[in-house]
Amino acid sequence: MTSHTPSNRRAIGRPGPAEGGRKAILVAAGRAFASRGYLATSIDAIADELGATKGRVYHYYRGKAEIFLDVVVTGMYDLIEEIEPIAATGSTASERLYAMAHRHAELMMLHHSPQRVSVQAVEMRTVPEIALQRDVLDEVFEQRRRYEQIFIDVVAAGVESGEFDVADPGLAVKSALGSLNWIPIWYSPERAADGDVPRIADAFAQFIVNGLSRS
Repeated sequence: MTSHTPSNRRAIGRPGPAEGGRKAILVAAGRAFASRGYLATSIDAIADELGATKGRVYHYYRGKAEIFLDVVVTGMYDLIEEIEPIAATGSTASERLYAMAHRHAELMMLHHSPQRVSVQAVEMRTVPEIALQRDVLDEVFEQRRRYEQIFIDVVAAGVESGEFDVADPGLAVKSALGSLNWIPIWYSPERAADGDVPRIADAFAQFIVNGLSRS
């Protein structure tokens, strides 16, 4: 999976000579925020993680609030880019939901740091310097709603086809995504064994599909 900047996405921070430079900062910042938390992470810490001077960071961003939110927004667009094509396949709703949940779980582990940062973002919106970034916060929650709707549509299709027995697809999806999005909080790439990623992803995907399926 590669980070991307869709043409309809408003750029965060300052323009730079190459997107590769911005992406490297986001990768380093994701690791720093994930390990230290937002409040304990400084621009110096991000620069150290990057192996560069903080001047390079400031070339692209005015401050750490912009960097933090760009990590979150980029992570959301990356999830949508991965999951939307799966939802659009001609498979049954059960097969699509399994594949979507499986891939989502994989990404929570394979892209652990930025996705852990995304979990932090729910609470960080109360931090004054982040709250001031109102337009970016609006984009974060707009893309979260968009992503959630992809799952809701598949679950609703499963209800229509008789595959799922669900009274409220929206609540069912909130429950499913809540469990999936918590993976980066307890999963540790450093302690993971070979085969853990597909095994865990399969367990979560089966749990979600079986929980919605008719007996």
